[in-house]
Amino acid sequence: MSTAPDSGARHMSIVPDGGGRIGRFRAVICGLIFAAMVINYIDRQMIGVLKPTLQQEFGWTDITYGDIVFWFQAAYAVGFVVFGRLMDRLGARRGYTLAMVMWTIAHMAHAGVRSATGFMAARFFLGLGESGSFPASLKAVADWFPGRERALAIGVFNAGSNIGAILTPLLVPAITLAFGWRMAFLVTGIFSLVWLPIWWAVYRVPEQHPRVGAAELAHIRSDAQPVVAAVPWLRLLAVKETWAFALGKFLIDPIWWMFLFWLPDFLARRHGLNLQTFAAPLIAIYVMSDIGSVAGGWLSSRLMSRGVSPNRARKLALLVCAICVTPIVFASDIDNLWSAVLIIGLATAAHQGFSANLFALPSDVFPREAVGSVVGIGGAAGAIGGMIMSKYAGWVLDRLGTYTPIFIIAGSAYLVALLVIHLLSPRLARARID
Repeated sequence: MSTAPDSGARHMSIVPDGGGRIGRFRAVICGLIFAAMVINYIDRQMIGVLKPTLQQEFGWTDITYGDIVFWFQAAYAVGFVVFGRLMDRLGARRGYTLAMVMWTIAHMAHAGVRSATGFMAARFFLGLGESGSFPASLKAVADWFPGRERALAIGVFNAGSNIGAILTPLLVPAITLAFGWRMAFLVTGIFSLVWLPIWWAVYRVPEQHPRVGAAELAHIRSDAQPVVAAVPWLRLLAVKETWAFALGKFLIDPIWWMFLFWLPDFLARRHGLNLQTFAAPLIAIYVMSDIGSVAGGWLSSRLMSRGVSPNRARKLALLVCAICVTPIVFASDIDNLWSAVLIIGLATAAHQGFSANLFALPSDVFPREAVGSVVGIGGAAGAIGGMIMSKYAGWVLDRLGTYTPIFIIAGSAYLVALLVIHLLSPRLARARID
């Protein structure tokens, strides 16, 4: 491996673009990140899809399962902060490679687990590796896209999480029913082994990439910010814009974690579905999520392209998404399966649209050199919220046996998050960290 960081500030080997046409190689980079997110979410969501099978084999209670999810999120919280800082130092190329190697080893290790404690350990190390995915992805987007295109690029690669969630109930039950759940972890681990060498061969920062012409580089750097030294965490924690992002993540991420890890259980518990029958509803929900992810990013980008200020464009998109989540409070009371699927799908789509715009905020208000660290802080806050949700969900289901209290929290979290963001950063002005 090269020991040089992925910073292109000192390397300016630009290939002429042949006539000034703006190239689109940045779309290839976005496609690679999209593929990584697909793999990430297949590996992450498998525990939720396999919950009924594993719960029956090992005799887990809902509290035990909540503890298994808790340890994934505990590692995710720690890893998000660490990887956020590492991405600023290593760059997306080396940082993403390190993260995926770590989580692939942990993912495939699930195949040898024989106890709840073993699952907790495997999930811990999986969470540690997977925590690097979003900081690396956002670092790459900050490197490769101008501000006005970032929310859309984030929406596109974030849609990979939904594709992963769609593929999981198709692949995992088929492999499990044919060869057993242990083989499912081994087979899905192969996807990472294919992606890694492609990423290493293709990714460079734009200034160093032979496929990037002068026109595309000028487009990417059209809103270039001055290069600054690495920003200490304590300085970032003293800036209210950091807390606007972090508290937004703390409030909304637990809802997505809940959908990811508990939705198959909800469908089994409330509508009598199982490993062979819940694929279609889950696919429908995550197809809607995919649409929401791209649409949320498109909405703010479209508004900005028409001259609307970034502050107004981002917050209007966030408001629309927050309102669309609210019907989830009724999902547990609906007897018809597909009506419940429609309401849940609307909520997950709105979450992804909200998330795409929230993830754009660090690159809107912080210099590129601080983006990874801010995202790491926010991701840690979101994972801490997810830890609380996993304990709460396990307790509620074990004691009350209903998802209604959980869905009430889900329906209100996004409006509260938007209010917090607006109070802390009313104009989304550039953060003053000097």
